[in-house]
Amino acid sequence: ATRDRATQPVSQINQKPKLVVDREKTCPLLIRVFTKLGGHHRDDEFSSRDKTPSDELQIYTWRDATLRELSALIKEINPAARRRESKLSFAFVYPDKRGRMVLREVGMTYAFKRGEHDDKTLDDLHFETGDFLDVAIHVN
Repeated sequence: ATRDRATQPVSQINQKPKLVVDREKTCPLLIRVFTKLGGHHRDDEFSSRDKTPSDELQIYTWRDATLRELSALIKEINPAARRRESKLSFAFVYPDKRGRMVLREVGMTYAFKRGEHDDKTLDDLHFETGDFLDVAIHVN
């Protein structure tokens, strides 16, 4: 028997099933990733699809990729991200209803310790195809 949403606890209503992607059969998506040492880019640096910051990485991955997985890929390319004390702050950049680009922070990972956002997936964080990923690399 199915339960009415009105009688379900709020914690169950807001939970959606975890996305599971068969990476052998599903084509990955391309994510345009922009990294910056010390902080996020300004949203006006993404004024159009043609005008973006110059420090772009292109990563092919799946919607079930975690922030920890993305951190590992960024660390392969960016030496500052590999430093012991570094932390990576992730943000999605996308157009709002008026067409202006907005930047929304979604999570943080640490170079050499576990964090609360490590296992969050792109799907959990409501990533949409076409969004940019902006990563601030903080080194203390």
